[in-house]
Amino acid sequence: MALRKPPLREVHAERDATFTEFGGWDMPVEFDSIRAEHTAVRERAGIFDVSHMSELEVAGPDATTLMQRLTSNDVTVLEPGDSQYSTITTAEGTIIDDTVVYRLPEDEGGDAAYLFIPNAGHDAQMADRWVDHRDEWGLDAEVTNVTDEWAMFAVQGPDAPDLVTEVLGSAPGLARFEAREADLAGVSCLLARTGYTGEAGFEVLCPWDEAESVWDAFVDDDACPPCGLGARDTLRIEMGFLLSGQDFHLEDEPRNPYEAGIGFTVKLDTEFVGRDALERVDREGVDERFVGIELVDRGIARHGYDLTNEDGDTIGHVTSGTMSPTLSKAIALGYVPVDHAEPGQRVDVVVRGDRKRARVVSLPFIDR
Repeated sequence: MALRKPPLREVHAERDATFTEFGGWDMPVEFDSIRAEHTAVRERAGIFDVSHMSELEVAGPDATTLMQRLTSNDVTVLEPGDSQYSTITTAEGTIIDDTVVYRLPEDEGGDAAYLFIPNAGHDAQMADRWVDHRDEWGLDAEVTNVTDEWAMFAVQGPDAPDLVTEVLGSAPGLARFEAREADLAGVSCLLARTGYTGEAGFEVLCPWDEAESVWDAFVDDDACPPCGLGARDTLRIEMGFLLSGQDFHLEDEPRNPYEAGIGFTVKLDTEFVGRDALERVDREGVDERFVGIELVDRGIARHGYDLTNEDGDTIGHVTSGTMSPTLSKAIALGYVPVDHAEPGQRVDVVVRGDRKRARVVSLPFIDR
């Protein structure tokens, strides 16, 4: 199957970006170097093309009920312009995907409207899931897959607020997880105070056909260079943020929100698919936890590497790992039994057959 392409694929190619397949999309993994792009975001700012993310709109009289029953957080607390991080779970409480849910301005009929952002390549799956449950429950809501209508960019870094203010012509006036309609470079956009790097930042949704105007308004080789998915990955690992399909996966890495360290997304006083199973987990506890790991010996932990105790017995595994550009240390994320999950506990990482000493550390790895 041919890879889907973001609207600025050729623009990125003209800058000699290196591309990779991600979630069925052909996306830039780096423009300059992962380290340079990572450092730009930590110290100044950078802009990411994240148009591979999925976008679905839900509107109508029963939109709130449908969103509430299919996501684990409490949608009813959202006012227009608010957003929240949430999960989508099976009846057994296993994470299918994580998502950000935006409450949009009300539609012409005065009904609530939502935009939610599943991960790359999940748009068709989630559209089917929403439609199937809507029909099963007899709800009145319109579900629209708008992934191919929107481009999405992330302007991230300590200088991001000033950059957005300059392009916008005024201060954005947004707190974390707030969003509003905004005119950027003459284009009507949705501007949100969200991100995936741990830095101050914004995410911008703009019409697919007008993406280049918005992108060009921010890109500056010194002040705000273009950044690829490689730096996005090292930045999110330093913050201990989950990657769908890697730190959790419905079949290969089945995890519930409590195991994955995002139990705060679960509101048990609401009714949603998976609630009863997660209430049992909350009551009984988990056997394993998602933790940060810092290597003591030289080596880099990679996805799938075993974690052992001091006796060499396998107790867990790595789900994500990298050499931290900020810390100049090898760091990793993974799952270990709860009795090995306290910071300071020794674990070993098996790197190409050799055990490397490591220790469990608190997340995030860096304090932002």
